[in-house]
Amino acid sequence: MKTRTVIKNFSLAVFFAFSLILAIVYVFPLFSQPGCQALDNLEAGCTSIQAGRLATADGSVITAHSCDGNYRTWLNVVPRAKHFEGSMSKVYAGKMHTETSTDMRNVTEKGEIPQAAVTFAFLNTAYPCLNEHQLAIGETTIGGRKELYNGAGMFMIEELERIMLEKCTNARDAIKLAGQLVKEYGYGDWGECITIADEKEVWHFEIFGAGLKEKGAVWAAVRIPDDHVGISANIPRISELNLKDPDHYMASDNVHSLAIEKGWWDPKSGEPFKFWKAYSGQKPFSTREYYVFNTLAPSLKLDINAEELPFSVKPDKKVSVKDVMKLYRETYAGTEFDMTKNLMVKDRRSDQLIKSPVANPWMSRDMVELLNTLKPGVVDRSRTIAIAGCSYSHIIQCRGWLPDPVGGVCWFAFDNPGQSARIPIFAGTTELPPYFEVCAQHRFRTDSACWHFRRANRLATVRWGEAEKFIIEAIREFEDRAFAELPHVEKIALELYGKGESEENIARTKQYLTKYTNDFARAAMSKYWELGDKFWGMFSRGF
Repeated sequence: MKTRTVIKNFSLAVFFAFSLILAIVYVFPLFSQPGCQALDNLEAGCTSIQAGRLATADGSVITAHSCDGNYRTWLNVVPRAKHFEGSMSKVYAGKMHTETSTDMRNVTEKGEIPQAAVTFAFLNTAYPCLNEHQLAIGETTIGGRKELYNGAGMFMIEELERIMLEKCTNARDAIKLAGQLVKEYGYGDWGECITIADEKEVWHFEIFGAGLKEKGAVWAAVRIPDDHVGISANIPRISELNLKDPDHYMASDNVHSLAIEKGWWDPKSGEPFKFWKAYSGQKPFSTREYYVFNTLAPSLKLDINAEELPFSVKPDKKVSVKDVMKLYRETYAGTEFDMTKNLMVKDRRSDQLIKSPVANPWMSRDMVELLNTLKPGVVDRSRTIAIAGCSYSHIIQCRGWLPDPVGGVCWFAFDNPGQSARIPIFAGTTELPPYFEVCAQHRFRTDSACWHFRRANRLATVRWGEAEKFIIEAIREFEDRAFAELPHVEKIALELYGKGESEENIARTKQYLTKYTNDFARAAMSKYWELGDKFWGMFSRGF
């Protein structure tokens, strides 16, 4: 990748000024509480899509996550480690907004727990997501009743995820460990959903604090049926629980008693206990849940005005990882939810009505208000799955027919998932380019991998009608490249791995996969920097 060491002062000044304007408009929403939830959930709020192994085209189990909001974009691989007997693991709060992997400003220690003899390697994103044993986690903040929050609890959700990945090899053990930890040490975060997958199954886990009387937690977990797809998009969704079926349902001991104590459920009423109704009271779905289910299972003819959607659905046809990637790029173009559908102008050459070249599905609140002032109701600003305020996103495949270093693959994208190409990071990857360890949320830095994508993405939205095709071509280029190369990459990795009995063979396999991921990442970064330069040239006479 070319090294850029000299930038003309005038160009840099112009870029800083324009970047600041765009950052204020697009990137930095105001936050009301920890987790992926903001004052305006059009600009924040994560989305997690899950699929069981019999619902996918290749038999993989999928969990995913878009980290929407002003959370750290740096990531690294934390290696496997051995620890002395009696060692303790410190638990922190505040790591979500650090600038680099060594930045400990505004990070506070909340306590410590006994350390495991061995901790597993894991991919350390803001919400840690994949370990060396193909245990994978997605996340969305779901809020819940404010009476449940208790900041005295030790664990924030991201630290709970870290411990699960360090100590567990499968989803069920991870859920049980989380339940034990929050019962003993307390849960100090707002309502969260984490979607936990291994190579056999995927679970939807929702957790809240237990109120000010105790620092514990109340939680429930439901297994997505193997032939179904599920989704969590910032609203509690777990409904009825059949705790006599532990193969599909788990919950904390207080799941019923706390609701009765608080007056949120009366067993004498004859109404069935519904987790979402007791601990949230909100309607358990919105546009994103409806859109994903209706797209994958149109035969169900779901009603967006219904009180409740199915918890999960069997797709009309099996879902590929490409299908999930497409869903994460979704802006509802061409549907009733498309907020650009009325932004038509007369083409100077053909005299025909065309969509305005400055219309884009990520227009800021200020722009929408301005347009609606000029013509009331011209823009209905719907919350899309892909948003400009996304820090990063990932789609993780767990594949049981492959050894763990090869079978787990995290399709990672910086910034807006509707604009950025995805980079395959294997469970066996041991390190990432240094650029990955620099955040893009604090200031513009050319040594930040995220800014390579963000610069091009923000400039593209200025005249999306002209820039979109170049962004789509870049996404397609790297997606096609990855899916063409991966069978060959996996074949070589399997040959190196052999039967997995030799530490030397395993190390060589990981070294090979690491080189492939790093080479792919650098190529994608270089492409998007070139796109940013191209857009500066396209818009050099004004925006």
